[in-house]
This record gives sequence, structure tokens and C-alpha cells, in this order.
Amino acid sequence: MAAITAKMVKELKDISGAGMMECKKALSEANGDVDAAIEILRKAGVAMAAKKAGRIAAEGLVAVKLSDDLKKGAIVEVNSETDFVAKNELFINYVNDVASQALATKAATQEEFLADKWLADPSKTVEDVRTEKVGVIHENIQIRRFATLESDGFVASYVHAGGRIGVLVAFDVKEVNDAVKKVGKNIAMQIAGMNPLFLKDSEVPEDFMAKEKEIIMAQIAETAGDKPLAIREKMSIGKLHKRMQEVCLVDQEYFLDDKLTVSKYLQQASKELGFPINVTGFIRWECGEGIEKKKNDFAAEVAEQMNK
Repeated sequence: MAAITAKMVKELKDISGAGMMECKKALSEANGDVDAAIEILRKAGVAMAAKKAGRIAAEGLVAVKLSDDLKKGAIVEVNSETDFVAKNELFINYVNDVASQALATKAATQEEFLADKWLADPSKTVEDVRTEKVGVIHENIQIRRFATLESDGFVASYVHAGGRIGVLVAFDVKEVNDAVKKVGKNIAMQIAGMNPLFLKDSEVPEDFMAKEKEIIMAQIAETAGDKPLAIREKMSIGKLHKRMQEVCLVDQEYFLDDKLTVSKYLQQASKELGFPINVTGFIRWECGEGIEKKKNDFAAEVAEQMNK
């Protein structure tokens, strides 16, 4: 059997990103053959991915990627089990690669996307590489979702808190310069911070409006239940209008100037630019939203281990 040196282990670790002990074990099994050891680590990753598939992955990152001409943007959410892994450089680089993959894909569904050929190595699929990363990082890693946004004008992006929130915004504008890009970033930051649900009130679904009115009427009944129904109905109109201002981007208070709405800011920017600039769509994702996180009871876990 070939002698396994520290240099060989380090070389394999640098290539694969796996732990030192795993690299040494793989090299021993492969009799010092680095390529064979890499294959062993890949196979181990498959097994590890299967074991970890049921574990909750609610941490992670949202990443965005723009095309060189700024006509298209992609956004992805990749989840890990712990915040510690989400801050790992290997994981961060992987998520950015997934965003690049999403920008190039023609896939319409999650299944199609996972079956895509990996850009950096077409011999593998997106799912193959995800499985390998599970083996290397030792956590359940899931590509939760991906989306793209396109525009004949341009697409702006913003990532907040190191990947906790990601935003893409599409604009209708006749040319793109630094001033236009600044407006784009400001609106993307507005969306990240103020979390609008819709672009404008005409896009608000009727069922959403009905539900909001139901909630408002219930609130009014708590404080003004003795007033006639007609009065309560009038009170609900004002409250519902205020709620729509909160959830519709163009009607929100502009975060850099509370004397302006976003709509007024865009009008002002259009005047300064010398041509119109308007938002046509946006995507805002927050990492882990909607995922029920597991709450660990460490005292119970310790007690269980002691009983064993």
C-alpha cells in the first residue's frame, strides 16, 4: 500500500473541501490515487445526502446574479441546517455558483433545474453537485427555489444582511447610466426594507382585499363595537386604504425621504434624468421564510443520551 503523506491529504482537501480525516481515509482506500479518492468522497457524499435529507434546512443564503447587459437577473435560495455553515466560504461560493446556474438555465421547474448540466462540469447535474456538497459540508443542503426576472430596460439587485434578503427589480427605462443604476439600487433597498407584497393596488387580488377587510372589521369591533355597522364600514375604508399603502410598493412612504411616496420619488427621478423610469416588477425573498424551524431542547437531548 502506498504511503499516505500529509501533502497528499492536503492536496485532496484543497480539491474536495472534505475534512482531513475523510481525505486520509479515502486516500488509504484508494491506495494513494487522488482521482480514485475523489470518486470515493463523491460516493460517500451520496450516502451522506440520503442520511441528511430529512433534516430541516431553514438557514442558508439568498443570492442574486445579473447578466452583463443588466437585462436579466436570477435569484436563488439555498438552505443549510445551521447559520454557521451559511457563513462558510465554501457554502457561499456554492450558492453564488447556483445563482449563475439559474441565470443561464432554461428550466421552468425545480425538477428541470436540478437536472440541468452543471456549468463548471457538464458531466454532472445540478443535483449531483448539491449531493456532493452535502458530503463535504456535512449538513442537509437544499436548493429551495430559483427565479428569473427580465426587462427591456434593466434589472437592479440588492442583497441585505449578507444574504438574508435578496431583491430583483425590473425597470422600464430608455437608457441605463450611473444615475439610473442609483435609482434602481434605492428602489431595491426600499423593497428589502419595507417588504411590499404588490407593485400597485390594481394588482392586489380580491381575496387578499377581502381578508384584510375582515381583519380590520374584527379590530374595529373590538374597540368600536357599539357603533352602527354603517359607521364601522366607513372606518374600515380608511384603515384598508392605509393597509394598501403599506403593501403596495408605489404607494409606500419612500425610506430616504418620508415626504415622498415611492411613486413621487420615481416622478422626481424621471424629471432629473430627463426621461421616465418606472418599476415593472420585483422579487423579494427572505431566507427561510415559511420554513418551520426545529427548536432543540438541549436538556432533553442530554438526558436522553445519559439514559442510553
